[in-house]
Amino acid sequence: MKNTVTTLQEQKNNGEKISMITCYDYSSAKIMEEAGVNTILVGDSLGNVMLGYEDTLQVTMEDMIHHCAAVSRAVKDTFVVCDMPFMSYQADVSDAVRNAGRLVQEGRANMVKLEGGVEVCPQIEAIVKASIPVCAHIGLTPQSINAFGGYKVQGRTEAAAKKLIEDAFAVEKAGASMVVLEGVPAKLAKMVTEKLSIPTIGIGAGKDTDGQVLVMQDMLGMFKDFVPKFVKQFANMGDVMKEAFESYIKEVQDGSFPGEEHTYDIDEEIIEKLY
Repeated sequence: MKNTVTTLQEQKNNGEKISMITCYDYSSAKIMEEAGVNTILVGDSLGNVMLGYEDTLQVTMEDMIHHCAAVSRAVKDTFVVCDMPFMSYQADVSDAVRNAGRLVQEGRANMVKLEGGVEVCPQIEAIVKASIPVCAHIGLTPQSINAFGGYKVQGRTEAAAKKLIEDAFAVEKAGASMVVLEGVPAKLAKMVTEKLSIPTIGIGAGKDTDGQVLVMQDMLGMFKDFVPKFVKQFANMGDVMKEAFESYIKEVQDGSFPGEEHTYDIDEEIIEKLY
């Protein structure tokens, strides 16, 4: 069944958990859809895991459109959410609408995601008025790491917790259809989830959110530069890939690959005529 804004809302209403994984390429997206994931997030985390940047701040609109289009071509039923990169929405509301439109029109996203609470509500309202669904993102917002002084859990003090709740209500009122809670104490995330009518997707926010998201390369053990506490590695694909590469190199060097089963025949008489 096609996953939509409506079906995701119904999952929250029915107490059914929503699954979300980040993805940035056609082949992986095909496999995720076959597995039955509800939602793919084309995250600006591609800056870290695909492009080798230290953070997400260098990711561009062109990067996001390129990867989102690749993912969108692979899926029919999976709901595709695409991140709005740094400075594609912060400076101006009209820029926010225009860039969100590009992610939908050129990247074929079903929804756009932007970071921030009260301060980005004008952008959320304007994008929603343009008939583009929005996912908000509050708590630890990676595009704000310079302001935060690094990747730190958010909402641990009374003032910070109240601010997070205020942000959650504000983005819902502004028209967001979903909100990601990142790096938030589990009990606080549970409270926010219970107070909001829209689905919450947690990453480092405990088990009581309406859904969960992880970065594909993290959950598959492919990216080991930095492994956050909240990551569970469901496979060690990095080791599997390394072993496969090593086997390939060995067989190329010793001549056992390619074998007869990997080669094409030609009539011997034709070969003789060529000499």
